[in-house]
Amino acid sequence: MTVLVLGATGATGRLLVQQLLDRGLKVKAIVRSCDTLPDSLRQHEGLSIITASVLDLSDIEMAEQVTGCEAVASCLGHNLTFQGIFGQPRRLVTDGAKRFCQAIRARGSGKPTKFVLMNTAGNSNRNLKEPISLAQSCVIGLLRLLVPPHRDNEEAADYLRTEVGQNDTEIQWVAVRPDSLFDEDDVSAYELHPSPTRSAIFNPGRTSRVNVAHFMADLITNHDAWEKWKGQMPVIYNKNEES
Repeated sequence: MTVLVLGATGATGRLLVQQLLDRGLKVKAIVRSCDTLPDSLRQHEGLSIITASVLDLSDIEMAEQVTGCEAVASCLGHNLTFQGIFGQPRRLVTDGAKRFCQAIRARGSGKPTKFVLMNTAGNSNRNLKEPISLAQSCVIGLLRLLVPPHRDNEEAADYLRTEVGQNDTEIQWVAVRPDSLFDEDDVSAYELHPSPTRSAIFNPGRTSRVNVAHFMADLITNHDAWEKWKGQMPVIYNKNEES
């Protein structure tokens, strides 16, 4: 199996690439620069690196990159700098998801390709009409107006929910929602839920990046995990952080 990873140089993307390689998969990674990838990854025989800015690829180039891939995983995100938050591209996550899904359709492999999106617990799954308090709704509304990356995450998941949907013959998807990401060396016990069990604003949980990478790799490689969560937006918490 070959997996295309977007955002492979990010804090979670690097861990996902390692998880996939450790499971014996071949990985294609589109990166603007491979300088931040550790030597152990750059020199791995199972990793193919494509140096490019994701959104600068033409439609034909995107179709070429998804050819031969049974899954695409997006760990795209905005750098936590002023330019990263308020500069361009403001729709990096959404446009990345949309254009690569279009590339999958253009390829027309005849069987569904998995698309796994890293998202956030601060985004509601509106398919489930998840209840949130008035106070949290107000805060989320402000974030949507004032913090472009939050809107970008919402719109990326909404694209999968509403435009790809549940019955697409070319694409099946999962949007993984961690809460309050932090670094941890090793995979630990974690909990998965269809919806948040706590407030992402007023009572957030915590999720290690390595656990997010582990779950995303499981979705790609484990048939039962995929069948359980496809078309959904599971929330992941470290087990000792879950309320």
